[in-house]
This record gives sequence, C-alpha cells and structure tokens, in this order.
Amino acid sequence: MTLELAEFPVTHVRLGRRFAYQGGTLEVNEGELIDHVVKDSRITDASLAVAMPGEKVRITGIRDIVEPRYKVSGSGRVFPGILGPVDDVGEGRTHRLSGMTVIAAAAYEGTIRAGTTVQRSAILDMSGPGADISRFSKHTHLVLSFRIAPGLAELDAHTAIQLAEFKVAQRLAQVTEELTAEKIRAYEFKNSTTGLPKVMLIQGCITDPQHVHSGVGYYGLSLRNSMATFVHPNELFDGAVTVDTTRSGRGYYPTTWDWQNHPLVLGLCEAHGRDLNFGGVILQRIRFETAHGKEVGSRNAARLAKALGADGALVTWLGGGNAFVDVMLTVKACERNGIKTTLVTYEHGGKAGLDSPLLYYVREADAVVSTGTLDRAVDLPAVEKVIGPYEEIKVLSYPGAPAVSARGPLSLEARDSIIGGVDLWGEGSWVCHGY
Repeated sequence: MTLELAEFPVTHVRLGRRFAYQGGTLEVNEGELIDHVVKDSRITDASLAVAMPGEKVRITGIRDIVEPRYKVSGSGRVFPGILGPVDDVGEGRTHRLSGMTVIAAAAYEGTIRAGTTVQRSAILDMSGPGADISRFSKHTHLVLSFRIAPGLAELDAHTAIQLAEFKVAQRLAQVTEELTAEKIRAYEFKNSTTGLPKVMLIQGCITDPQHVHSGVGYYGLSLRNSMATFVHPNELFDGAVTVDTTRSGRGYYPTTWDWQNHPLVLGLCEAHGRDLNFGGVILQRIRFETAHGKEVGSRNAARLAKALGADGALVTWLGGGNAFVDVMLTVKACERNGIKTTLVTYEHGGKAGLDSPLLYYVREADAVVSTGTLDRAVDLPAVEKVIGPYEEIKVLSYPGAPAVSARGPLSLEARDSIIGGVDLWGEGSWVCHGY
C-alpha cells in the first residue's frame, strides 16, 4: 500500500471572495465557507479569522486543530466514516496544506458538569511564553469560531464541531487539486530489509466507559469497547484516526493534527529499511476500570504485537491518571513476550519538579524517554486581540470557577490549558540539565 503526500506550503492566509493558492498564499472564500458551516442547524452562527505567528493574539474556545488535506486519487476520501463512507484509505495521493491549520473554536456548555468526562476547551497564544511552549504557535491558523445550539448533548455537539472543521479543511486543500506540489513524499512498506529488527508503535488511547465517545475514533467509530487494533501508518495520514472534540481541548489530549502528523510514526517511517523495519501501529484501549481489565488489555496488545512478528516496540499513550497503569502493564507484557520496549511519555513531577515523575512503575520499564513535563506553572501576559467565541474564560475547570478576561494576563497552574502545551509524543526538542 503506497500513499503519496503532496505538500503545498502555506505562509499566508487571506480572507476574500474566491479560493486560490499561489506562492504560499492561500485565498479563502469567506462567505462560502461560513454558509457551508451554518447549514447545520446545530450551529447558530460562525465567523472566520486568521492568526499568524508572532501576533499578540490569544485564541479561545479551541476544541480541535486539523491540517487541511484532500485525496486526489486512491480509494475513499480524507476523514473516512465522517465525511464519507467507510472506504479503505492510505493509498493513492493526498494533498496537504502544510504550515497552516484550521482551528475549531466553539462555544459549548456540555450536559456533563464535572469529572473526567466534562467538556473542555483550550487557549493558544501566538506570542510570548505561551507560544514558546506550544507546537502550534509556529503555524498560520484559520480560526473557525462558532456557537453550538444550547442544550445539545455531548455526542451531537462533537459531531457538529467535527463535521464543520473537517468540511472546511477538506475544501481548503481541494484548491490544490489541479496544481503541482512543491514536494511529494511516498510512504510504502512493501519490503523488509533482512537483518533489521521489526519495530511497532503501540499507542495507548484513554477511554472512559461513562463517556459516549471515549476520546479516539477509528473510521468514525469510537474505540471505547475495542481490544487492540492494527492500523497501517498510512491510514493516519488520511485522517482515519480522529478525536472527541468536546474533550480534546487540553494539553494531554492530542488533536486531529497530531494524529495526522504523529511524530513517532513519521520517525519510524524515516527509519524504515535503514535502521529497522516498521511493522505498523497498534491502537490499544487503556484505562480499564478493574485490575482484571488492565491485565487482559495489556496482554492482548502484547500478543498482537508478537503475532505480527515484532522484535521491538515503542510504547506511548495519551491521557492521564490510572490509564498509565495499563501502559506500564503493556511494557511488562511485551518484555515477557520477548519484545524489547521503549516507553515514550510526558512527566508530572509537581510544580518544583521534585515529585515522582510517573504514576506507576514496573521493573521491565528500563528504557524510558521523557517528552517533558505537564505540571510547571506559566504566566501569560495580556494580549492585544482575542479570537474565538470566549471573551472571558475559566482558568480552572471546576463547576462554579470564576471567569476572567481572556485579554488580560493569566496565571496557569499547569500547561494543559494551552493547546499543544504538553509534548505527548516527542514533537519538540527538550534538553535535560543534570545536577
């Protein structure tokens, strides 16, 4: 299965009355896109704005971020099971607008008021210390701001947000359909090099049995009740893995952009045939409620990796809390099945960095790569402009938390209120200092 990703870099986005792409500038028909979005009766109003790197701008109400892509050949279409039928993807040619994103910024008050399943959104500063810690501040953003009809349940709200952002993203990339790409990269894994180890990525995906979606979707289907699932890497590039847009607005949850540009998948693709043979991705449900469930889930993932011939595995995850127990048990199960593992994870460590960095340990986890910390506080200065549905935001998410001006200075106790503020999978470059 071969997929060509054709790249069209974007450095400037201009709102206008037509669609066009030339020399890194994308012109957008503002009226057509807004009309397209508000056809959904669940969306009461919508607007578009552009945010550029370095501007003193704060974006509020962020539910998801997506890179515009459009399939020009091959089966299916981008975001299968959501924008179209459940057709196989991951082959043919897909055009991408690199260097820019579509941000879905939606005002929505969920029906769940507290706990791990409460709806959340995030902010992004395009300059200052907030920009320094987010991987998204270096991109040009087309911000789609809109409001969800009051009283809508979480699954309906998620569907409305996701459809709006994906339709806009696909329409933008469609502009390049007849154009010549600046660069084309082919991804194929037909041949294995003799003598190199076969390495897989085991990707833990937090789920919650009380939540209608669970956080991660595969071809539009929630992974909530799934056991370990094999996924071809090319499927990620075509948008087969997506997020719950009512919960992904926090630093320790990935966005759709993160799945499209998964740094560990891209790194393993680069190493394929040179340092290793990349065997593909296993999506593993984590955060079982019982010790029994955690043991079954972890051993199931390890058995699948072994059946696929894995010699080694990168093990990583998304989420927080006791889901990390499932991750460590997966490392243990892999090692006991003869599969050498390296764990890739962010740390906690507390505000001063003196607490235990990980929630749970097993003896077999003897190769661990840290992607940085979640817990460090950050102070954000006032900004000149706010884009998004909220002029006031809640820095703390508990019920009854006071709202503060989104334009003014903010003191955040942790970085997870900033979209991209936690490096989940090694997107950034961090340096350790020994003492």
